[in-house]
Formats: sequence, structure tokens, C-alpha cells
Amino acid sequence: MMPRLAPESVAIAERVMDRCDELGAISGSPDLLERVHLSPEHRRANDLVATWMEEAGLATWQDAAGNQCGRLEGAEPGLPALLIGSHLDTVRDAGRYDGMLGVLLAIEVAARIARRDVALPFALEVVGFTDEEGTRFGNALLGSRALAGGFDPAWWDLSDRDGLSLREAFVDFGLDPARIHGAARPPDSLVGYLEAHIEQGPYLEDADRALGVVSSIAGARRFELTMTGVAGHAGGTPYDRRRDALVGASDLVVEIESVGRAAGVIATVGRLQAFPGGINVIPGRVEFSLDLRAEFDRDRDHALAEIRRRAHEIAERRGLRFESREIYRADATPCAPWLREAIASGIRRTGDEEPMILWSRAGHDGMAVSAVTDIAMLFVRCGKGGISHHPDETVEMRDVAFALDAFEDAVSAVAERVQAEPERLGAA
Repeated sequence: MMPRLAPESVAIAERVMDRCDELGAISGSPDLLERVHLSPEHRRANDLVATWMEEAGLATWQDAAGNQCGRLEGAEPGLPALLIGSHLDTVRDAGRYDGMLGVLLAIEVAARIARRDVALPFALEVVGFTDEEGTRFGNALLGSRALAGGFDPAWWDLSDRDGLSLREAFVDFGLDPARIHGAARPPDSLVGYLEAHIEQGPYLEDADRALGVVSSIAGARRFELTMTGVAGHAGGTPYDRRRDALVGASDLVVEIESVGRAAGVIATVGRLQAFPGGINVIPGRVEFSLDLRAEFDRDRDHALAEIRRRAHEIAERRGLRFESREIYRADATPCAPWLREAIASGIRRTGDEEPMILWSRAGHDGMAVSAVTDIAMLFVRCGKGGISHHPDETVEMRDVAFALDAFEDAVSAVAERVQAEPERLGAA
């Protein structure tokens, strides 16, 4: 059976794609897409999205953390809200759909619901989060953590590559650091959080599915690793006297991949730098990264223990010293079953009777928002093998149209559940 597509959905999907292009043109670089937290481009993106929210019938504001928000009241003013949205910031040399697509789909869903005769049993709020990626200050999810009441004052001392602190950037942007906690939402003010997002992987494409239900968001840990040996002359130092930190680090990089494959987790070394860096000098120190993530925290942590064991074996065998420092941790975040079912219900109404379930290998704002309310996610198929965080990132307009219908129906399914179980209002 071919999936059903609402007649107006294709036209709206075209508008969403065009707006992704408009947002994709707002960049801090003329040669690539990079839009980071508290930049002039952040302000321009928020202003443009606020205009689209207002056209959709939403009351708009920028919160104390710089997130762009819009609200559609429910059956009566002041009801707890169902949050829908995603993020507006990007990595460096980004594609046009990561985050942005979810915000624009949320706006269109709100616009459709605003045109209905029957009001929802809750308010509907659209949020465009800032700093999901952590590109500027190196600590991801700053916008969603602030919304969830989890902003850590220690983050004020984070600095960007120009040495500007987060506190200074807040002030320059026109925000007041002393009022950051005003962004926090009390749990009883929320019903839940739904996010539509590109998959950032090949699984939906391989299965020839437009949409999927997310079961959980991967638990991730990141480390700065160091292998230290002794620098020396490349020509004058015999092999049996070398304490080459780069060879030791290279051994470990191969072992990290081996552990990841065997354990069914994702283990990645994304950055490696040798010192002193001379072409004719044996490296005395190597600094490199480790990104480790898995569906379940126990699998991730078991893999980490094995990586550390092998690292120390390599170091001992080669006369080196191995050190690691954890710089980021976010534990796995399961999606709430009742909201997962709402997403699945929305997908089924597009004609896919058995929605595909998959876990998110990438992190998302829902990881932070889960501290204050239930969450669920709708994945949209990526093309070209699922490539993301890259200019070749792509989605098909037809899939966007299906996502629009499914997302709207998911909101309706949440409304039906809340009407049947009024205690869910503010009960997260």
C-alpha cells in the first residue's frame, strides 16, 4: 500500500525546504555554513524564525538563554505546554537541515493547529534552541539545559577561540547573565517535548522508510587523551631506543576501533595532534580525542574500561605514559513510551503500518529537556547514505511532507491521551 499524503502537505513542504535555504544563507562565513551561539547570525536567525512564528499565529519571545520561542494557547490561557521544535545553531561547514528542519516543521504544525476550530487541551510551544552543537564554547546543549533548569554557573568561564568568555558573549548579545534562570521551565508547566529531526544515519534509507520512531538517544562520553614519550632526532635515534608517542597513539586508535566493533558501540577518534611536530623529530607527545557512545550506558562504559586497559598495555610495552581526561558526559536518554506511541501513531496515519524503531546515535536537545519533562523524537530519512554535518546533507521534499503530516498527527495523539488522562497535564 502506498503511503497517503495530505493534499496541502506538498506545498507546505516546499515552503519548509525554501525556508531551510533561507536559514542556510545566514552564516558567519561567506564560504560555508556556520552559525554559532550568541553571534550576529544567531540574532538574525532568531529574528527570521520569530517572523515565521508570528505568521503562524504564535506569540513570540526570546528567552533568557537566547532560545527563540513561540506559543499557541490551548482551550484556555495558561495551560501547561507541549514543546515542539529543535535547534537553530550549526557545526562548522554544516548542512541545511540538521535542527533547522525540525524547527520549521514545528512552526507549520502549529500553524495548521491554529487554523482548527477545536483547541488543544494544552498550549503548544515551538522552540528554536541555541547551542545544541556546542560549536563556539565546546559544551553542547546550553540552550536546552537552561530551559530544563540545568545551567551550571561554571560555564560562564567557557571561552571561544578568540578568548571571549560565555559571560562576555551573553552581555554583548544583550542578555543578562544574572537572569539566565528565567529560561527554566517548571515541570508542571510542561506536558512533554516532541522533536522532528533528520536521522543523521543510513538506516531509514537502507530500509526504504521515510520516517522512524526513536527509542532512545545515545549516551555519550568524550575524552582528551594524551600519550607521552620522548622526542628525539628521527635520524639519530635507533628503533630500540625510541619512545615514540605517535606510534603508541596510532596503536591505540586501531584498538579503539576494534573495541567499538566488538562491543557494538560507536568509538571515534576525531582529532589527533603530534608534538613538537617537526618532520624530522620523533613525536614526544600526542594529544587526541575519544568520542564514545552507545544505546545503553553499561555497554558504553564497559567499552571504555577495555579501551583504557589496552591503552595502558600499549604504554607499558612502548615505554610511554597514557593519560585521559573526561570533558563531556551525557547518559542515554530513553524516549517516553506514551510519547513514542504518539509518534508511531502519526507515522501509521501516513500509511506506514509498522513504523521502524531505531535509537539515535547522535545527541539531541531532548537529552537535556528530559530532566524536566517526557520526550520523544520523529526521525526523517537522510539521503546520500545518511550523511550529515556536511554540505551534502539532504532530505527529499516528499519525506518532509510525510513528516509534516505525521508530526501533526502525533500532536493530536498526545491531545487525545491528555484528554483521556487529564492528570498528565504538568505531571512529568
